[in-house]
Amino acid sequence: MADIEAFRDEVTHWAAGGTGSTARELARRLGLRTAVLLEGPSDLAAVETLAARLDRDLVAEGVAVVSMGGAMSVGRYAGLLGPPGLGLGLTGLCDVGEVRFYDRGWQRAGAPPDFFVCEADLEDELLRAIGPERAEEIIRSEGESRPWQTFVGQPAQHGRSRHQQLRRFLGTKKGRKIRYGRLLVEALDPARPPAPLDGLLASLRTGGRQAG
Repeated sequence: MADIEAFRDEVTHWAAGGTGSTARELARRLGLRTAVLLEGPSDLAAVETLAARLDRDLVAEGVAVVSMGGAMSVGRYAGLLGPPGLGLGLTGLCDVGEVRFYDRGWQRAGAPPDFFVCEADLEDELLRAIGPERAEEIIRSEGESRPWQTFVGQPAQHGRSRHQQLRRFLGTKKGRKIRYGRLLVEALDPARPPAPLDGLLASLRTGGRQAG
């Protein structure tokens, strides 16, 4: 059986200059209809974790969630996976500062604009949804109380809100955003996710918009 991880690997290879033939075959075997374009792996972890909590099998729904390694790659990925390439419907999730890249990417791919925007970024949305007290509980449960206290004691953090400190802390160590992306989603009330995540998953219930 075709594997979604293999498909993602082949899309990454294609975006780097490969032929895309294997990606096309895997998309066919998986029955993909829609691609969700995300900036990075922490966003992917959050989307897939929430889908699992809602008992959604996105691959079975014909959906491939793809991490692009940066918002500036969205034009390339939209072209490969959207109407000019595989002909999949396109949707996605981006930070407010990335909207211009997504707009251009969708336009270049000839696809209708169909993506969801976080107020600042996804970590910001998740932290606001669960609150700083719950976020600190998660940090303690992960055995990171000492790094957290060291971080908030730094002069650069003085005068910042707890929310701002938490958001910055998540980006201070490689891999932390991915790990906490899952953990913050697991702490959510699944019936009340942040609006961008809720909108994205709701839009996928019918397989997203079809290309063409």
